[in-house]
Amino acid sequence: MKRALIVVATAGEAARLGALQIGGVQLQIAISGVGPVAAALATQAALSASRFDLGRFDLALSAGIGGAFLGSGLSVGDVALAAEIVQADLGAWDGEQFLPLNELGLEVAPGNTGRFECWPGILELALPHGPFITVSSVTGSAAGANDLLRRVPGALIEGMEGAGVAHAALLAGVPVAEVRGVSNMVGPRDRSAWRIGEALAALDVGLRVVLEKLAAS
Repeated sequence: MKRALIVVATAGEAARLGALQIGGVQLQIAISGVGPVAAALATQAALSASRFDLGRFDLALSAGIGGAFLGSGLSVGDVALAAEIVQADLGAWDGEQFLPLNELGLEVAPGNTGRFECWPGILELALPHGPFITVSSVTGSAAGANDLLRRVPGALIEGMEGAGVAHAALLAGVPVAEVRGVSNMVGPRDRSAWRIGEALAALDVGLRVVLEKLAAS
């Protein structure tokens, strides 16, 4: 029996997962709150507590909805998987130029500058996968979206918790994955265009694909 921790930001997202059952996988759901710090703390607490009660998790999953970048090939209602999770707003500004941690000679953990590789099983699945960006504030302009794409070429999705989950999982020695349904496109903020119900339905599909792969691994 494999064990997976699914970390979501909100109770609404967790409620949708109540009926999620995958043969061969024992699930635990943690509601973290919004943002990478909240996600890291909730993930660390869940991973640490489980070690003493039920043993080590086989996978930590950051799950939720997010915005897709123009040019990613994704549309609202799609689902995608992270091959890499990048904490893209962690660094320093030098005038108009953003300097990521690797250019500053800084790390978030030994040998890691805020870029986290995901569970290799993701690469074998027939769903879109690529870099995901974690930010502490949602992008609200085309210029902001373009700036993030310059920092992380080929980025698919912007979210707010993935890097926090990944950081805690790295320190615990647990593989990580991130799954997000697309609720909107990254850019000018237009809540009327968001499709949260469609994104949550897509998230359910993506989670099932990942967990079935975990069960078979």
